[in-house]
Amino acid sequence: MDPADRSHAFPGESHGEILDRDACMALLSAAVIGRVAWPHPDGRVEVIPVNFVVDGDDLVFRTARGGKLTAVERGVPVSFEVDDVEPALRVGWSVLLSGHAEIVDDAEQVRRLEALLGAPWVAMTEPVFVRLRPGTISGRRLPLHPGGVSVQPGGDG
Repeated sequence: MDPADRSHAFPGESHGEILDRDACMALLSAAVIGRVAWPHPDGRVEVIPVNFVVDGDDLVFRTARGGKLTAVERGVPVSFEVDDVEPALRVGWSVLLSGHAEIVDDAEQVRRLEALLGAPWVAMTEPVFVRLRPGTISGRRLPLHPGGVSVQPGGDG
């Protein structure tokens, strides 16, 4: 489906501003946490937050042995989502990438990526760096709407 085609939208419905690849990459470069998603063989989809860094046109994250790494080793396509929202102003953005990931095993690249990512947020005994090469990238921005701040009800009452 063409992202610019809004024929599927309800009359008067706005999906926000569709972002081009450069805008998506600029937003990703300013973020530090995203969500990597991959399907399991039984059809379940798992989504896990990770800290990451943009490295050229790719995203790189560090992980431990387990589900994410198993999916990468199997060659399963993965998706990666990053967003930022301000509920009171009802503004935000979201970027979604899909592609194939690979394990970074070159020692020089690993040292360079360690410096880029800094200290891991979670202790890992044998961290592995994973590079996601996006096949597709899309994004949307929800612009500020006139009308002021919105107060969201709390869950305390």
